[in-house]
Amino acid sequence: MVRINVLDHQTIDKIAAGEVVERPSSVVKELVENAIDAGADAITVEIKDGGTSFIRVTDNGSGIEKTQIGNAFLRHATSKITSADDLTKLVSLGFRGEALASIAAVSMVEMISKTPEDLTGIRYVIEGGVEKEKEEIGAPTGTTILVRNLFYNTPPRKKFLKQPQTEGSYVADLMEHLAMSNPRVSFKFILNGQNKFYTTGNNDLREIIYRIYGKDISGELIPFQKEFDGMSVTGLLGKPVINRSNRNYEIFYINGRYIRSSLISKSIEEGYREYLMQHKFPFCVLHFQIDTNRIDVNVHPTKMEVRIADGPVFYETIKQAIHETLHAQEMIPEVLLTEEVKEKQAVRQSVPEPFEHRRLEQTVMPARSAAIQEIYQKSRPANIVMQKNSILHEAITYDTNSKEPSAANGMGAEASPVVLDKTSETTAQPVIDKAEQMELFDDKLLSAKAKEQYEILGQLFETYWLIAYQDKLLIVDQHAAHEKVKFERFMKRFREHDMISQTMNPPMIITLNGKEKECYLNHAGDFEALGFVIEEFGGNEYAIRGVPMDLYGYEEGEFFYEILDELVDEAVTGTPESIRIRIATMACKAAVKGNTRLSREEMKKLIDELLTLDNPYNCPHGRPTIISMSKYEIEKKFKRIVT
Repeated sequence: MVRINVLDHQTIDKIAAGEVVERPSSVVKELVENAIDAGADAITVEIKDGGTSFIRVTDNGSGIEKTQIGNAFLRHATSKITSADDLTKLVSLGFRGEALASIAAVSMVEMISKTPEDLTGIRYVIEGGVEKEKEEIGAPTGTTILVRNLFYNTPPRKKFLKQPQTEGSYVADLMEHLAMSNPRVSFKFILNGQNKFYTTGNNDLREIIYRIYGKDISGELIPFQKEFDGMSVTGLLGKPVINRSNRNYEIFYINGRYIRSSLISKSIEEGYREYLMQHKFPFCVLHFQIDTNRIDVNVHPTKMEVRIADGPVFYETIKQAIHETLHAQEMIPEVLLTEEVKEKQAVRQSVPEPFEHRRLEQTVMPARSAAIQEIYQKSRPANIVMQKNSILHEAITYDTNSKEPSAANGMGAEASPVVLDKTSETTAQPVIDKAEQMELFDDKLLSAKAKEQYEILGQLFETYWLIAYQDKLLIVDQHAAHEKVKFERFMKRFREHDMISQTMNPPMIITLNGKEKECYLNHAGDFEALGFVIEEFGGNEYAIRGVPMDLYGYEEGEFFYEILDELVDEAVTGTPESIRIRIATMACKAAVKGNTRLSREEMKKLIDELLTLDNPYNCPHGRPTIISMSKYEIEKKFKRIVT
């Protein structure tokens, strides 16, 4: 007879720890989120050996009362909720009450904590879930938690960890995401005794992105904001030129929590669809604020997954908002003839330890912030590199990429150096890079008004057309441009149910299972619009009597099933991707090819048609139809301008 055993407390804790504590980065995540929930505005994380031997998280939050220290390490003990009803109105990052208990069950933990009201703090030691020491100790306000020898009592878990360098990279990646989720918090990350990462906590998301990803990415960001139906989203969208080959740079947060969501990813990618090549993904950092009763974060112990109410409406709104934001931008990439001299690495800014943060806010920080803000305002639209000086002991780089015209002539003239109006001889002297003018005129370069100033210079390599426009040289790829025009024509015919069908004789009989049949009936209009002629043949069988004319010759049934499978796999809205890909292929085959001579009249007509499109900047496969080269860059190459 099988005997049912009641597991002991320590075994239960180790089993539970397996869900919460997967690796050192899991520990750091839980401890930092607790620090943020405690109101900390400065957090330092230090790890050694990838976090397997040593993790220390220090914050200047509210601390834990002496009498509550022991309770904090009990399973399902939390200060965030009191009943199940609170799960529908969560505003904190943590709430399950599993983190500290799980961490203590598989490591040696030491905690030092003090509240603002107490004169002394408390030191508490717990190993493998068993309390070892508890004593009063002098300490500043806040909490420090040390985690040593992770998985020391669960060898099977420890052997599956990766090399310390790899585990350390996971923690570094986590810290970057936490910093972008909380721009108001100053973070510092120390790896094996070296400062690896820091933020100032000045609530500037673009500056954090600059520190993490560098100038090239931070200089190609578009502000994004949308409010709708009790929700809001703010953040920065990367221009299509900084696309990636994976989704690692699609970063989004809901109510300050870093999460993964296929719904949000799909809506973002659909908004970018016209601007990116296939299998390329955008860069974005978005913060969603959603009413707590419309989301469920209690899906998994890691709290990385959420469910969102009214998913289809949410999807459509975000997709359309992103599309409209991108559509309002000038998307002609500018080509540089000269190699950019790499900017001198900024001197690391001295970030205060958590316990010193509030003291410095009252003394040094206001003066520093005022000085930086004055430089920031005076120097727009230039790129500024602050030189090291004896007051600030730091260098901060801002990349404003302002679209405002220069006050000198309104046409993007190079800015003059800006000097702070201070009497001290140690005052900072900014070094000004050349101003970047994103839009030189009131209208976009591809517009009917701008076309009046075009001067077609000729055809290059029987593939590219050269066009002079003010202080720009535009280069048009005739195949990509014609392909986009053809694609829009085909899509218009598809939307208006004007596609021509090719009769199949005899018809092709197909059999659909229950799920496929339901999906087909829901999307029969899409198949008809594309040019399919399909009739019921009895039971679950259907007869395909006609296929799209332009697709005839496609292997029998392959295109039909390609579309149907996509519709079955996920609830897509709008035009299925398979249809778009096939129509894009049709447009590519029908467009004028490279190495084909065109007359000036043909080129003028092509430009006229290109200007009628909503997005004339990219072909349906995402390649640019046009690039630009500035007079400034050309003159630099001929040494008329020496920098």
